[in-house]
Amino acid sequence: MAKKNTLGFGFLPEEDQHHFLVLLPTASKKQSVVIYERFVWDDAAVQTSEIYPATGYKKKIILDYDKWERVKDALETEFNRTLKATNRRVAHFKSGQNPVERLLGKEMLVLLWAIEDCDPTLIPVAIKNWLGFSREERWWLFTMTNAITGDADSKRGWRIALRYAITDNFQAEEKSQQDLFASLMQ
Repeated sequence: MAKKNTLGFGFLPEEDQHHFLVLLPTASKKQSVVIYERFVWDDAAVQTSEIYPATGYKKKIILDYDKWERVKDALETEFNRTLKATNRRVAHFKSGQNPVERLLGKEMLVLLWAIEDCDPTLIPVAIKNWLGFSREERWWLFTMTNAITGDADSKRGWRIALRYAITDNFQAEEKSQQDLFASLMQ
């Protein structure tokens, strides 16, 4: 069976226009990475490297490029594992616009929200803990966090809890991720 020809990471606009867009700097690595949740797909907008505020765009996070570089490979590996399992083409993040299928985007944001304000030395712990969650657990964490603090400028409540739960858990090697998830729900 032929692999589905997707855009970016698993995105098929003819199936569902809801997706996330990772905008990676094209000029300088000192610029931030910006991620939008979008509910429409505009083929004309793909021709530009910049995103302008528009209806149907929600800015979800502005992340330091250095932190992005530290998690990019883990995201690519995990996404491509999922894409292979669903017979979709694998992808790699590149400068400019990178569409991400909506469920993969939700998973991505759980990790990125957890590391956005953390000490960079905690990022390997965050990646390990994030990988320990099932996809469904990541979706649940996204839903809970997004409901109250899903905008780029909203860094309180669940955003803070997510950061501590995923980056401050040094016992992750001793405890199962199921135990970690159970503790988050208490």
